[in-house]
Amino acid sequence: MAAQRKTTRRQFLRGRAAVEALQDLAAGDGLAPLPEPATVAATSSAAPGYLMQISRRAMATDFEILLPAVQHGRATEAALQALDLVEELENQLTVYRPGSEVMAINGRAADGPVAVEGRLFALLQLALTLSRETVGAFDITAGPLSQVWGFSRRAGQLPAAEALAQAMSRVGYRHLELDDERHTIRFLRRGVEINLNALGKGYGVDRCAELLRAAGVANFLIHGGQSSVLAGGAPADSDDDVRGWSVALRHPLKPQVRLAEIWLCDRALGTSGSGVQFFHHQGRRYGHVLDPRTGWPAEGILSATVLAPSAALADALSTACFVMGRQGVEEYCRNHPEVSAILVCPGQRSGSLDIGAYGMPPDDWRRLDLPAGPAPHQVEPPKPAPSGP
Repeated sequence: MAAQRKTTRRQFLRGRAAVEALQDLAAGDGLAPLPEPATVAATSSAAPGYLMQISRRAMATDFEILLPAVQHGRATEAALQALDLVEELENQLTVYRPGSEVMAINGRAADGPVAVEGRLFALLQLALTLSRETVGAFDITAGPLSQVWGFSRRAGQLPAAEALAQAMSRVGYRHLELDDERHTIRFLRRGVEINLNALGKGYGVDRCAELLRAAGVANFLIHGGQSSVLAGGAPADSDDDVRGWSVALRHPLKPQVRLAEIWLCDRALGTSGSGVQFFHHQGRRYGHVLDPRTGWPAEGILSATVLAPSAALADALSTACFVMGRQGVEEYCRNHPEVSAILVCPGQRSGSLDIGAYGMPPDDWRRLDLPAGPAPHQVEPPKPAPSGP
């Protein structure tokens, strides 16, 4: 007998409900809920403006797939299979279940090389590549820092200097050794562990998209917890949707305020921020996005949003960009033209914002919060070198 699927919510959205389901994506921390949309009874001939919304709880968040309701009948079943896959990936990637593959790696890799499943090994390769490219701003060994600061328990606290130093001794991507031929990983220091929370949701979204495309579904939008988004095609096959799916970037401290509209077509988006997880100590605010190089919370940025070819890449780089700051983000986007970023930073006046775009083509986004105000800071994407002599 086949295993029973976990509860999956399915409903048709139309009109304003469909718009809001898209516009409330890309929250600063990905933790604010979607508004409850109006439910429309399913019919055999859905109107072109309808969206089918299919969702399930996984990886401690809500994964949702939005489909134009006029697509062929196999799209819904493919979406359900994609959400089944997310559950399987959670069992592999989580650090909260003793039997996961990641926990097996953490328990054995300090004693010698551990064989890794092929797709997971490729994800580890991506993580280490990003660590090198960002000079350690992204690091999958930073879990001990989240523990000592209390953020892993959602109980933030200022750590003692000795405890922080002990945690830092276990952090560093250079303590990981990958064997590309044998697909093995080894820890070069005892006490090191890996945690894929910073790119696991994005990886799950990517795998969902692969399954949908293999089933012939070209138009879809998938998100994991609203902060990891991937769009395929457009909401409907029409000239009006040539730019793809429209999602909103929200104010990191005032989630009811939308700052910008972003269009996605066959591209992914990831957002990181500290608008939800933080604490105050002696008048100072400490957010949950930690700099693996110093052990302290990153400062100077309220939210970092990244557009990239894959959701795993966008997910990881949104964390890295939050840590790197403006100069690091500008340099990274200049050297990687396939990546764009939007940083929301505190402005010079109390309560104001400074929004900077890096490598973002102007046609891919527009600012919503200050229609009569100054244009946002824009760092143009690099122009391709001329071809030929």
